[in-house]
Amino acid sequence: MMNAPDKRPAFEPASQLLRRPEADPEMRRPATTVAGVVLVFLRVLSGLIVLGTIVLNWRSTLTQIDVTIEGAQTTPELAQRVLIAVTILLGVALLVDAALAFFILIGHNWARVMIMTFSSISITGSFIQWWAGGLELKITGSLLTLGLDILILLALSSRSAAAYARRNERR
Repeated sequence: MMNAPDKRPAFEPASQLLRRPEADPEMRRPATTVAGVVLVFLRVLSGLIVLGTIVLNWRSTLTQIDVTIEGAQTTPELAQRVLIAVTILLGVALLVDAALAFFILIGHNWARVMIMTFSSISITGSFIQWWAGGLELKITGSLLTLGLDILILLALSSRSAAAYARRNERR
């Protein structure tokens, strides 16, 4: 039986797992990086769908908002300002996400780390909301974004994605 050179053993020592990948400036973009970028763009697309739903159903969304400020009365103008602020904030977050995906595609490690951090925060937030009993996981909403975040983490934390992002780093 031959040992395949690309096959890794089932149990590797921690020193080998923590070792930095070798730098290869001529490295081709791995499939894991491309998959991670596609997943980030799918997350942006799902956010655009949510944003479009808010904008297309502006009046009904406005009536569902309950802005409660201690000592102040909720007015329709306040609810509209809050909805505008949320819409702008969501749009900016989607633009940042798309820009980071582009930077990952061209090989910037800082963008890869930021996307993985955002995904980790999103997963943790979903878990905390579920644990507190306030989040019902549904296939049409929270489960889709949670699955995308988990897949993004898996793709971008792979050895090949890390090696590609770090291929030009000086040692």
